Amino acid sequence: MILAAAATVTPESTQQAVGYPSLFLLVVLGALVPVVPTGALVSSAAVVAFHQTDTSPFALLIVFGVASLAAFCGDMGLYWLGQRGMRSRNGSRWLEAIRDRAPEERLAQAQDKLEDHGVLVLVLSRLVPAGRLPVMLACLLAKLPLRRFARGNLPACLAWAVTYQLIGILGGSLFEEPWQGVALAVGLTVVISLAPTAWRRLRRARSTAR
Repeated sequence: MILAAAATVTPESTQQAVGYPSLFLLVVLGALVPVVPTGALVSSAAVVAFHQTDTSPFALLIVFGVASLAAFCGDMGLYWLGQRGMRSRNGSRWLEAIRDRAPEERLAQAQDKLEDHGVLVLVLSRLVPAGRLPVMLACLLAKLPLRRFARGNLPACLAWAVTYQLIGILGGSLFEEPWQGVALAVGLTVVISLAPTAWRRLRRARSTAR
């Protein structure tokens, strides 16, 4: 009977049982420690889900749900830790980590956009590479309540998950082998994430040359 039950466990079901919790944990970790390329993780998971021919629509839906929930939980956790740092006399390492990744120029832009558009700016911040932490810091400095931050952050995480899942679906649809789609999806997310930094350096180099 045990052998019969084991025989019914397909490689896809095993992959899902391991992959979805791993995706959730890694995206949460990436939100708390902005070093893990969470966009690439979501795109890669979408490629794998796309190639699961028997359950691909359902699998893609699960990837979307897991990614958006994980991003939301990670953002809320980091914002809560940032609030604790703001209230503490000596700050906190989490608050310092946010400050270190929010250059003054980007922070000033984020504060202006927050003042003009309110929490709607969170949606754009999640889609713009390196835009999330300057906006989060602007919200912390404005002493935005956790509940109000959550109202803006939820649609931001949903939009972010959809965007990177579409990149994965694109990569999966262009190639028959999943690894090829994963390679393309990862390459696209890396290019997207590095493009703003490269553009800023190019602008600085031009201004220095003048």
